Amino acid sequence: MICERKTEGGHGAGAPHGHSPQGRRFGLILFCGLAASLVLGGWLHFEKHLEVLSAQARMRAMAPAVRTGEVQASGGEITLNLPGTTSAFEAATIFARASGYIEKRNVDIGSKVQRGNVLAVIAAPELDHQIAQAKANLAQTRAALRQAQANRDLAKVTFERDDKLVVQGYLSIQQGDVDRQTLIARESDVQTAEANIQAQQEQVRVLEQQKDYQKVTAPFSGVVTQRNIDVGSLVQADAASGTSLFSLARGDVIRVQLYVPQDAAIGVTPGIAALVRVPEMPGRTFPGQVSRIADALQQSTRTLLAEIDVPNPDAALTPGMYCSAELRIPRRTPSFMVPGEAVIFNKDGLQVAVVEDGAVRIRKIAVVRDFGTQVEASQGVKAGDKVVLNPAVDLAEGEKVQVIE
Repeated sequence: MICERKTEGGHGAGAPHGHSPQGRRFGLILFCGLAASLVLGGWLHFEKHLEVLSAQARMRAMAPAVRTGEVQASGGEITLNLPGTTSAFEAATIFARASGYIEKRNVDIGSKVQRGNVLAVIAAPELDHQIAQAKANLAQTRAALRQAQANRDLAKVTFERDDKLVVQGYLSIQQGDVDRQTLIARESDVQTAEANIQAQQEQVRVLEQQKDYQKVTAPFSGVVTQRNIDVGSLVQADAASGTSLFSLARGDVIRVQLYVPQDAAIGVTPGIAALVRVPEMPGRTFPGQVSRIADALQQSTRTLLAEIDVPNPDAALTPGMYCSAELRIPRRTPSFMVPGEAVIFNKDGLQVAVVEDGAVRIRKIAVVRDFGTQVEASQGVKAGDKVVLNPAVDLAEGEKVQVIE
């Protein structure tokens, strides 16, 4: 028993309490518990992170992927191609101004003539007789004038002589009045004869002008496009139902007539450059410019008539041809070019889907012109907008989308 106490006393005095087997077991248990807590907490945090990533992946999978195109601002000019028709710069149908038979014909269809060239000569012998008769009447009227002047001079002398005798009382006052009125009458005869002479002279001029009309001349330089008479044909002067002699056209400058739609007519003014093309002449262009406009739209078509003058020195263009004219019209109002694939057409009209901050915004647009692959819009979009190409039918306002670069 003494040994047992020593042992217990020696153990109590020689070893501390913290190094007892029970303490080590407790510390080991505590350490394991702490380590298990840390591992459990890390695992739970990792699971939460996996859940967040999974949720984000599901959200990304739910947002549809779309392709986009960019809206661009239109240029400062509108390039417009319009159909047109060529016509001669000057054209005239020539009628006879003197009646008679065609004595000579100097031109035919296709003949090139200069201004003043004689196209045909009309034979009218009766006109020569009329001129001779008019000149004879003029000579007769001049003789009547000389006779009237002689009678006036005689009446003047008689009045001057008798007026002195009336004052002296050798002749009656009545005789003096008769002499005075006779002088006035003779002066009126002279004035009448002078007027008759002037009228007869004008008649002679008219007939001589008719004589000049026997030579049919070209009013301007050009080409004969039609001939309706031949030598021996009878023509009638100034007849509304008469047959025309020739048709003449000037072709060194060609007019192109076209009709500009209302949306572009505002910017069309004289001086705008134009390029004319003819389908039968590929690769060749004819430059010109707008020379005149109608200044009023046709109510039936809402179009503006414009004419382009095109120099044609080599006569490559002929009147009556179909052609197309390219106009570069200054733009008066801003507009934007939208890809044609982005346009949505439904019961609400024409719209586009614009992507803003990853969400869709449906906007209604006002289309000015359709170019096929692009449309020109004046409202609803702005330069730089990203619009969805080939949007799905069920694409809704505010829906989240993924943009495919």
